[in-house]
Amino acid sequence: MSKQQIPLKVTATRLVRAVRLFMTSDVGGRAAFLLTSLIALFGGVSALNVVNSFVGRHFMTAIAERQTAEFIRQAILYSGAFAASTIVSVIARFAEERLALLWREFLTRRAIGLYMSGGAFYRLGVQGTLSFPDQRIAEDIKAFATTTLSFLLMLLSSLLTVFTFSSVLWLISPLLFFTAVVYAAFGSFMTIVLGRPLIKLNYNQLDNEAAFRSGLISVRENAESIMIEGTEQRHANRLSRQFDDLAANFRRIISINRNVGFFTTGYNWMIQILPVVIIAPAFMRGDMEFGVITQSAAAFAMLVGAFSFIVAQFNSISSFAAVVARISSLIEAIESAHGAPDTRFERIEAEGIFAYERLTLTSPSGEVLLKELSVLIPADRRVVVTGAGDAAGAALFRATAGLDMSGIGRIVTPSHQQVRFLGQRTYSGPGTLRQILAPSKPSAETTDAEIFALLKNVGLARDLMPGDLDSEQDWSSLLSPREQQLVALASALIAAPSYIVLEKADAIFGHEHLAGILKLFVDRRIACINFAEPGAPRSAYDAVLEYGPDGSWTWVDQNTRGEDEDRPL
Repeated sequence: MSKQQIPLKVTATRLVRAVRLFMTSDVGGRAAFLLTSLIALFGGVSALNVVNSFVGRHFMTAIAERQTAEFIRQAILYSGAFAASTIVSVIARFAEERLALLWREFLTRRAIGLYMSGGAFYRLGVQGTLSFPDQRIAEDIKAFATTTLSFLLMLLSSLLTVFTFSSVLWLISPLLFFTAVVYAAFGSFMTIVLGRPLIKLNYNQLDNEAAFRSGLISVRENAESIMIEGTEQRHANRLSRQFDDLAANFRRIISINRNVGFFTTGYNWMIQILPVVIIAPAFMRGDMEFGVITQSAAAFAMLVGAFSFIVAQFNSISSFAAVVARISSLIEAIESAHGAPDTRFERIEAEGIFAYERLTLTSPSGEVLLKELSVLIPADRRVVVTGAGDAAGAALFRATAGLDMSGIGRIVTPSHQQVRFLGQRTYSGPGTLRQILAPSKPSAETTDAEIFALLKNVGLARDLMPGDLDSEQDWSSLLSPREQQLVALASALIAAPSYIVLEKADAIFGHEHLAGILKLFVDRRIACINFAEPGAPRSAYDAVLEYGPDGSWTWVDQNTRGEDEDRPL
């Protein structure tokens, strides 16, 4: 199934599912109240439109027949009817916007929960099967909630209009009624034929806009590196190509809109003249009063407008179809990412145990990186993992951290709260420094003095004021990569886990600084596993797990070197 060709049945199923989830959620009661109110309000609007048509009819007849008293009376009624219509319409619009916002809040929170759980956000990025999930969550869900509700209410309004004005138009002229039905059917058919390519083009336009915006954001986030490396022209050329794709697709959209516009503009103009052409002869023969002409014109326009829902809303419908396709793709991709990862080794949690059991890891090409690894990492020990090359160590770190790798065997770790991982790259992101340092603990459990002392102990040289802890900042921009690593390390120490797993900490902090950090772990009785660079010093560790280029491994307990050195387990 191509991304632009979502079957109607699938689209309808997704739409029904989204509505059902919303109406049965914890906000379903509020949603039902707002929806019921909207139905009643739209019924009121439709009834007032009928009243307005008859008041307008008598109003125009009084003018034509120069009846001053009747003119004044009908003018008062006209003003009252318009006032009532205004009040009801404004309240209906308010209720519609509140219901759309409530639905968007529900869908967005649900999407964020699914996206950020179970590693779905990571797997989607690695698989590359879904383009711009951020835009789909931020923009497409907004468009989906707002447009779906708008269409449903417009459809309801059209049905009410058809129900109320069909009888009015039939009473005036059966011929006029049949003309309205045939004219609307012809207009809908021609609009679909002329505008069908817009669905695919609008889908592509959303992706092109997202790609161009993503490129601009990437340049802003990496401005320093681009300036230093002198690659401005390369990035400018890439942005230009992205914009060229965007503009070319939009030109095709404009051309289709032009063709549709030629038809729909003429179609809408003819709505104004057709009822007059049909009714005017009867007025000229004296078979009906003048006000009937204006009433028939208004009723004809209302009825044709109701029947011509597709003609009037085709551009919006084509955009909406693209949004539904993108939301469907997002849901399918997230559900797929939540499925079982492409790995054959088992991950389990066991209190107080960190071990590898007969673990074999392979590269994407099938090369064996690590063979039959069986090691129990003791508590309160400092372990360095090193060897020839980086591939085996990087694969073992990624597998231990829960990232998808190919292999067989078992990895046993304590609970998530008892293990902290510090990768070679960290991301502080926006927020307060207190939230970054202690995201899962109330601030009262860690005093400001203790936080500042810990930051100093891990080696953060930046002078921080007490107010900085609660200052909302983008710390990934304010702190250097090394400072972000130190903050992440301090956060891990505040969490007080049983194990801290580091990736190439010797390269990040330097050997002397790392020795001090390892002493902090000893003082706090935290076990440490450092996946170090090849040739890293081993004297500061209690044990060494060394891997070879052929996938072999050895475990060396440096406290009992003579007994265990170079002995595979």
